Amino acid sequence: MIEGVANVWVPVEDTDRALDFYQNSLGFSLVKRDGQWAEVEIGGLNIGLNGREPGGAGSGGGTVITFQPEAGLDATIEDLKGRGVEFPAEVSDHEWGRVATFKDSEGNDLQLYEPPS
Repeated sequence: MIEGVANVWVPVEDTDRALDFYQNSLGFSLVKRDGQWAEVEIGGLNIGLNGREPGGAGSGGGTVITFQPEAGLDATIEDLKGRGVEFPAEVSDHEWGRVATFKDSEGNDLQLYEPPS
């Protein structure tokens, strides 16, 4: 099923402003910056700061926990579907990996992430 947490990401309105806060106010170190995506780290905790898409979730979105699937993305999706977990959208393929989004019992977004092979 789930092997571990791959990442925690926080949707942000302004990546520069968010980086300033996480680095200068909280003391996180910059790990990576790529356009509207940035990763910061402190004490082994890695947080992705993800710029919101125009017309996207807006201020209604929140933190997303992304899990590493134990047996591969597709097999884990099938296993979770068998346990009643609903995946409202198809797997999203990107150059940086594949993502499947689902919701917990309270309506919070969760994801499975598989890096590129």
